[in-house]
Amino acid sequence: MSQPPPTSAFAPTPDPLTLNRDITHAHFQAGDTVVVLKGVANGELWGDAMRVVAPSWHTPTDEDGWRLRDATGGAQSYVTGHPRYLVHLSRRCPDCLIYLRAMEDALLARFAGRDELIDCGWYTTTALGQLVHIADIRSGR
Repeated sequence: MSQPPPTSAFAPTPDPLTLNRDITHAHFQAGDTVVVLKGVANGELWGDAMRVVAPSWHTPTDEDGWRLRDATGGAQSYVTGHPRYLVHLSRRCPDCLIYLRAMEDALLARFAGRDELIDCGWYTTTALGQLVHIADIRSGR
């Protein structure tokens, strides 16, 4: 039986940046490779790498989102995510680099010296296959 990933005693760690990130749906295109940042591992940010597949309405935020495919598969290979959750891996765009650097500044010092995988507890997946940030969850959903 597989073990769940280790989590931090600090989880969920406050996410000071994602919800204020102003990234439009048009920032990403089908075929882009992206990462959804989820925490820290061995002094670096870590997350789930996915491929942008197609536009998809993001029900938890009532905004345009993207259908994402997790190439590694798993229990749920496809999810829908809001653009502000995503960071380009397939190209070095200034907006994503600024966000990535700000997330590093906010998190890496906090967890300096810890070698384990730390899941900050920001995301969940709804019954409808919607990736949702804990601060975007509406009551009753």
